[in-house]
Amino acid sequence: MIARGLPAVLLVNLLVVGPEWLMPYAAFPHPWLAAEALLVAGVMLLVPRPWAWIAAVVLSLAVMVSVGLALSDLGTGLALGRPMNLLIDLPLAASVEHLLRGAVGGPAAWAILAAGLAAVGYALYGLSRLLYRMAPGQAGMASVLVGVAMVGAGLLLQHHRDAWPVGRAVDAPALIRYTDQADRVLRTAAERRAFADALAVPQQPIQRRMASLQGRDVILGFIESYGVSFLRDARYRVTGQAALEHLAGELEAAGLQAVTTSMRSPVQGGQSWLAHGSVLSGRWISNQIRYDLFLDTPRPSLIRDFHQAGYETAAVMPAITRAWPAGRQWGYDQIHDHARIEYAGPPLNWVTMPDQYTWHYFQRAIRAPSASPVFAELALISSHAPWTPVLPTIDWSRVGDGSVFHRWAEAGPAPGVVWADRDRVRRHYARAVDYALRTAGEWAARDLGDGILILLGDHQPAPLVTGEGASRAVPVHIIARDRTLLEAFVARGFRRGVMPPAKALGTLADLRSHLLAVFNGEPTAGAAVPAAASGAVAPSPEEIKE
Repeated sequence: MIARGLPAVLLVNLLVVGPEWLMPYAAFPHPWLAAEALLVAGVMLLVPRPWAWIAAVVLSLAVMVSVGLALSDLGTGLALGRPMNLLIDLPLAASVEHLLRGAVGGPAAWAILAAGLAAVGYALYGLSRLLYRMAPGQAGMASVLVGVAMVGAGLLLQHHRDAWPVGRAVDAPALIRYTDQADRVLRTAAERRAFADALAVPQQPIQRRMASLQGRDVILGFIESYGVSFLRDARYRVTGQAALEHLAGELEAAGLQAVTTSMRSPVQGGQSWLAHGSVLSGRWISNQIRYDLFLDTPRPSLIRDFHQAGYETAAVMPAITRAWPAGRQWGYDQIHDHARIEYAGPPLNWVTMPDQYTWHYFQRAIRAPSASPVFAELALISSHAPWTPVLPTIDWSRVGDGSVFHRWAEAGPAPGVVWADRDRVRRHYARAVDYALRTAGEWAARDLGDGILILLGDHQPAPLVTGEGASRAVPVHIIARDRTLLEAFVARGFRRGVMPPAKALGTLADLRSHLLAVFNGEPTAGAAVPAAASGAVAPSPEEIKE
């Protein structure tokens, strides 16, 4: 009986404990015994044979789900810098599939997903068979005694897992995964109610006349994965500072100036739309629930602010390849997604078109023909993972319909090659953001004219690139020819030049109030209203990393 059950106990223990050893900065010493392994084995020894298959499947499923939760925490930790939350992260499965298709192609992506599902099914079946073999053919006193002893030992170890010396070798990882996940779901549900209550508070209508703009265009350009680590981390600092020097030189030669700060993003490594939503709404939009709640009914946002001031509003979203109902909910006059943008060049793995073409298209197809001043949001995606290939900037007069970029369709190593080496990933990341900044600077020098460019990052890259515990701050540059306008931002805490200060100036949710105050000519004494004070739910302490 014990000999038959030993493989099952060892396998359950390995499945439950193994992921804990993979967790970044996991507590040391790592546990080598899971109390759940003894509990599972003890229960199987007590189950009568007619019920053994049902018990084996249920217990196997519970073990596999706990392993799935652990691996999901590991994956979201590496990609997004936080643990997984079932209430808000299940919709991301479609985004993962989309990213995988863009990186390795549709057939390969589906093959990988199918292989993963088959492996999970086979593991579940194999574990169930091992557990079933433990059930005694006839419930004898020996199996009952051993089963009771194992269940009792498992419960005692679980209860005293934090006590010395038990805690140095024993833990209850499966129980922790379930209880942690339940706690996150409950806290998120409570946050949903709090945020909904905050949104229900009526706001006084404010006339947005944007007098200080004098009808000049305003462009909001989000650079994908552009965080302060690019400028401060020793691995990227040389490239980052060179990129900013190039940007400053381009601006100065064109008679433009910049002021800069940094602000904390609600996300890291992905979910860029939450950062965009925080800027547009002036609310801390840190998860999909908040995003959906905000868009449920028309609410004040930068888009509607500029509408009131007589601006034509546009969104340029080259990475949007499917229907985008949120775009209509935001209220843009024009939405230029991948299908609408006239691009004759090749896709570049996940990236549908290079930033240089996005800037070129915006100037030619949106800004130049408009009879009204333009407020536009651009999503600049050349610095989105997998960061290959990284293109050079070409003569802007040759960009045309984008067909010139076909020569780079197969350039650079494949994503699988890049991501097989962590150092190579980091080098490609730095080169991609360098390209994005240089391209934006060249466009501004050529075409910004009297307009105002707000050039900012959406979020830091994944912890794989930044390391654990990195700040979530992103640079925010305000670029214009109007010195008086820029000095108004300096009075509100921005720094002259293109290098952000060490301390973040609040969060991206605060940027809207800064912009409106300056564009409406409000005195500095009536300083920006933080998102929390304006009716939003403020970020929780664990969401803010400096």
